[in-house]
Amino acid sequence: MPRTAVVAGVGPGLGESLVRTFAAEGCQVALLARSADYIDGLADDLSDSGTGLAVRTDLAVPDQVRDAFEQIRTEFGSVDVLVNHASAGSWSGLLDASVEDVDRAWAVNGRGAFVASQEAAEDMVDGGGGTIVFTGATSALRGRDGAIGFSAAKFAARGMAESMARELGPEGVHVAHVVIDGQIRTPGAAEANPERDEETFLDPDEVAESYWHLVEQDRSAWTLELDLRPHVEEF
Repeated sequence: MPRTAVVAGVGPGLGESLVRTFAAEGCQVALLARSADYIDGLADDLSDSGTGLAVRTDLAVPDQVRDAFEQIRTEFGSVDVLVNHASAGSWSGLLDASVEDVDRAWAVNGRGAFVASQEAAEDMVDGGGGTIVFTGATSALRGRDGAIGFSAAKFAARGMAESMARELGPEGVHVAHVVIDGQIRTPGAAEANPERDEETFLDPDEVAESYWHLVEQDRSAWTLELDLRPHVEEF
């Protein structure tokens, strides 16, 4: 039976690379995002390498997340892999940020990941194991100036990952947190920074391969936190 993988938060860049990588490894992949058009097209494009299911979902709305997992189970069966990849930014400092800004960042990065993880973990514990990966950021380790909501939410997600790893590890569920310490190369990022050398960006396909390595790791040597960054000095 193929494994069922859920990528919660799919867009151009790393989200797309995760979907394509997991599909190429033989997974049935569920794509969750607010934008239906993008994930519909990407899911259809997986036909040569795997099976995709696009599920329009606002990860800030718990009922929509739970409904999405019910649809995934109906189509694919129990969930084996979850990547909490959705992110919402609040790009203001303390004196300028609104409560709504901070709430939105937490609702996606924190609460959305909590609900998705709860849904997936139930399947994994019942099935004897699985993998949950959180996409983190530099701001999960060092609060970013002028991004109080984003920093707080990313710190919260990292704390959840560490707590879940200790709770679920004995049940055979590998929980890992990936620190993306740099900018992912996307068409938009490259266009916005034409002066930057290509090597100063993280290659999303290579990052996705690192995520797949986490899925494949032996239980005797699980990674809790993986730190990824470009190697070039000028970054």
